[in-house]
Amino acid sequence: SGIPQWPGDAGVEFETLADFEKDGYFLRRFSMGEHSGTHLSAPAGFHPGRPGHEAFSPQDLVRPGIVMDISRQAERDPDYALTMNDVLDWESDHGPVPRGCIAILRTGWEAKWNNPFAYLGGDAADQLHFPGFALDAVQLLIEGRAVAGLGTDTAGVETGVDTSFSVSRMALGSSLIVLESMT
Repeated sequence: SGIPQWPGDAGVEFETLADFEKDGYFLRRFSMGEHSGTHLSAPAGFHPGRPGHEAFSPQDLVRPGIVMDISRQAERDPDYALTMNDVLDWESDHGPVPRGCIAILRTGWEAKWNNPFAYLGGDAADQLHFPGFALDAVQLLIEGRAVAGLGTDTAGVETGVDTSFSVSRMALGSSLIVLESMT
């Protein structure tokens, strides 16, 4: 119940349904907002009339991945956004971004998981600070490299200060896989 929660998201709740003394076994039910913990975002989250999670088959979600590490930049600037030049630099070291892969952003933010305020960089939706993808980098990854998705170890694929959710809107508008709060 102490995990980082997007401001305004439903809290994590547990209800005991059976216990050892009365039932001979232990069973709980839990509920939480669908954007809690490591999760997959769906096009319907930002685009009315678009599909939800049911649009992705298990086969759609099994993809090769690449990791672009911006942890050093993010340590100096919690609002750092992966740029188009960062993608080109990554390619100069590793070769072209493979078509159909998931581009995963490593920011180092998973180390802040046990401190929700540090992980989110604030406690109100318009006061968050964490690194993410810049819009120009995502446009290159989608249009120029044909990636199948984006992933990040932060609470959102765009920076926390991007209150318009520009990267999520672009990626989900293209029906990409969007994974957030990865470890």
